Amino acid sequence: MARFILINTSHAGNVGAAARALKVMGFDEMVLVAPRWANVLRREETIQRASGANDVLDKTRIVDTLDEALDGVDHLCATAMTARDFGPPTYAPRAYFELLQKRELLPRYSIGLEADLVHKTVPAQPAEQPHALPAAPRMAFLFGSERFGMSNEDVYRCHAALSIPTNPQFGSLNLASAVQLVAYEWRQALGGFALPLSDRPAALADAQAVGGLLAHWEQALVHLGYLDPAAPKKLMPRLNALLNRAQLREEEIHILRGVAKTLLQSTPPVHARRNSD
Repeated sequence: MARFILINTSHAGNVGAAARALKVMGFDEMVLVAPRWANVLRREETIQRASGANDVLDKTRIVDTLDEALDGVDHLCATAMTARDFGPPTYAPRAYFELLQKRELLPRYSIGLEADLVHKTVPAQPAEQPHALPAAPRMAFLFGSERFGMSNEDVYRCHAALSIPTNPQFGSLNLASAVQLVAYEWRQALGGFALPLSDRPAALADAQAVGGLLAHWEQALVHLGYLDPAAPKKLMPRLNALLNRAQLREEEIHILRGVAKTLLQSTPPVHARRNSD
């Protein structure tokens, strides 16, 4: 689906953090081109920063040249802070992925990681249309070294340069942070992940429960002397309207009734206080 290529990476921690960034977005193909450390995938800092994404590290390949890393890829996206004079056009990642969508060049995946797994395991079905759309390109995202970024020669090989919009006064992103942002935008372009839902949505209180709360609070307000039962005016209808707008849940009803109960039990009634005075 997408290959993330790190060129001349010098900090082992960034390799581990990049692996973690890919895993949380559902990607697992990373290639390192001539990293500083030949054993970078086994270094302690790498493993610590991967924070559990060891399976991505296990699959990561180390190669000597960019040509080897690009084997099987046909659409290249460089990452660069600044546009090159003779390089490919520069886009923000989201804008470029939207452009690919308009050109119908994005992979025809369903939404989410589950669909990625289906895509890998289920044979493609024959197209129903008389004229099938061209196959989606095999994407690669290229990231340069921490200190120097990508060389002009490597950028020139790419179809587009991706520049992440940042603060004009301080636009330097950590390598792993840049990987995370591009991976996130690519995942969103493919459909994204659904937000996890709670096991059981909280039930709203019914009219009977709200009515019981109002009666309990009316008793407490009279007890405190705040409500005059002989001249209640519009207090209770207004409280009723307030509770209806609040759309209280059952446990919230219990909380408010507990407050009313405590007021009744811990405070003497207003007439008793007046008599004692």
